Amino acid sequence: MSSDKPAIQASDLADLLAYFRTPKPAPLTPIPHPDRSVNELLSKQNSKLRAAAVLIPITQRKNSTSQVILTVRSENLRSHAGQISFPGGSYEPQDEDLVATALRETDEEIGIAPHQVEVIGKLGDMALPSGFMITPVVGLVADDIELAPCPIEVADIFHVPLPVLLDPRQYKSSQFQYENASRTTLELHFEDYRIWGATAAILFHLATELSALRA
Repeated sequence: MSSDKPAIQASDLADLLAYFRTPKPAPLTPIPHPDRSVNELLSKQNSKLRAAAVLIPITQRKNSTSQVILTVRSENLRSHAGQISFPGGSYEPQDEDLVATALRETDEEIGIAPHQVEVIGKLGDMALPSGFMITPVVGLVADDIELAPCPIEVADIFHVPLPVLLDPRQYKSSQFQYENASRTTLELHFEDYRIWGATAAILFHLATELSALRA
């Protein structure tokens, strides 16, 4: 992880709430992939991408730092196996909207029921090379909430302090292979976990948006 350690601020959660209370243009600005060439490839496929949603679950803590709940996907999954992600998945016909998708998938994957989440807002969509257009939903959960990971989908659950993820300096560029070419992605290291790809891009987008609000 970067040597620039983020200051632990009691205002982090308050700033997040203020951000989502601020009026936004409609539609919301899409979250770009860190590699421009990947964005160009995906722009030709937008109409073919499958709608999906993820939840960014944030614990509410009165006397200490809020944390973001992340999962390690099972190695047995067909898509993004072994990667660090938010709970979420594909839109299904029974879902009222993409917020409902994020809440349903979160319940199925880590045992947080929809009524246990206070949804505070959404971010812009992000197109993925894997064929999905994902909508990130942000929600608050109780600090002491009990988690029940689905062993088929989730190999591990861990928490990252909110100030770490809201500090743009913590994110670094790295390379990965896609379509037989080297592409750029973002990554952040926390303890033994490497957070990269779409998860890092979504979090970096949120971090930069809040940094602009604080400026």
